[in-house]
Amino acid sequence: MEQYSYHTLGNGLRIVHARHMAGCGEYCGVVTRVGSRDESPQDYGLAHFIEHTIFKGTARRRSWHIINRMEAVGGELNAYTTKEETVVYSSFPAGNAARAVELIADLLTASVFPDNELDKEREVVADEINSYLDSPSEAVYDDFEDIVYKGTGLGHNILGTVDTLRNFDTLRCREFMDRYYVPGNMVFFYAGPEPMGKVVRMAERRFGGMSAAAPVAHDVAVPVYDIFNEVRNIGSHQSHVVTGATVPGIYGDNVYPMALLTNIIGGPGMNSLLNLALRERSGLVYTVEASTTLFSDTGLFTVYYGCDPHDCGRCRRIVHNQLERLAETALPERRLAAYARQYIGQLTLSRDNREQSALSMGRAVMYHGRALTVPQVAERIMDITPERLRAAAELVAPVRCSSLTLG
Repeated sequence: MEQYSYHTLGNGLRIVHARHMAGCGEYCGVVTRVGSRDESPQDYGLAHFIEHTIFKGTARRRSWHIINRMEAVGGELNAYTTKEETVVYSSFPAGNAARAVELIADLLTASVFPDNELDKEREVVADEINSYLDSPSEAVYDDFEDIVYKGTGLGHNILGTVDTLRNFDTLRCREFMDRYYVPGNMVFFYAGPEPMGKVVRMAERRFGGMSAAAPVAHDVAVPVYDIFNEVRNIGSHQSHVVTGATVPGIYGDNVYPMALLTNIIGGPGMNSLLNLALRERSGLVYTVEASTTLFSDTGLFTVYYGCDPHDCGRCRRIVHNQLERLAETALPERRLAAYARQYIGQLTLSRDNREQSALSMGRAVMYHGRALTVPQVAERIMDITPERLRAAAELVAPVRCSSLTLG
């Protein structure tokens, strides 16, 4: 059974450790609580741009040496940015933890952002922005969030724009890192065969010298918007639709009921309510999925589907009927228990992906101070009553839902 150990360095850096004796791979990295919501309007896209450009040179290494440091032993170095966190991590064959920890610390503490590399990366990110705009099935999610969270730090795309990219220089990147990449804003995670004591010593050696500056708090995002049903003509042969509503954030009381509800409505199982109603019975869509994104102070439940333009109205009625039924009538206990067992089974299988499990435990410690094992999560899922699930469904009843269609 997975077990977690914890330690905090003197400068405030938290460490979470999961020891796996089986398997040949190890994983480690740092979650930093900084993302696109921390950017000023003239800096939209800066958090993501920094995630790209920390790989372009440090005080000790050029980009070529950074790229090859983990690749040379068969490992990988990765990073990603969201609206609230940036993660830099490595997966590698067992026995290379010290190499990975040293490299990640070098990237996060000594990146120099050389001008010539920034110029090249601006072109790369501009291509990423344009490619993203060519994918309406992805863009519709961010466009929907932009409307819901307009006027807050959550109300813009993490990539920024081609215009804001021009603002990013060495000084701006370094100032942003100095402000947010501080130990109290970071969690170091490790999963593999190395014992906790050894991992702590490696982290202390590489990160212990960082200044214990106080972390910067997020501005609170309070969404204020009227229910909307917006259609935007983009000349697509298919309509891409997102419908949804705000829900409480990651610290709310409905986290587990909302997770189970989302899985019932449009999770990965082919027996999800909307897959059965929209695809299997009606043949109206190829893809339909529900998701809940939780931020520290708010959350967003969404349903996405792509359909022929003339089927939008029918699809919307089917989605609303399913949501309304769950909000009005509590599920029988036996049926709820079956859904809960299915969801727990999916979670159990997902833990076989150790890379994702390592990332998840780092995020869990960032927001909650600890990570939960599958049995602990399963207990919380099985404790959900029909009435608690129905109360969660009320939060996303059709009367509270807005929609955006790109077509």
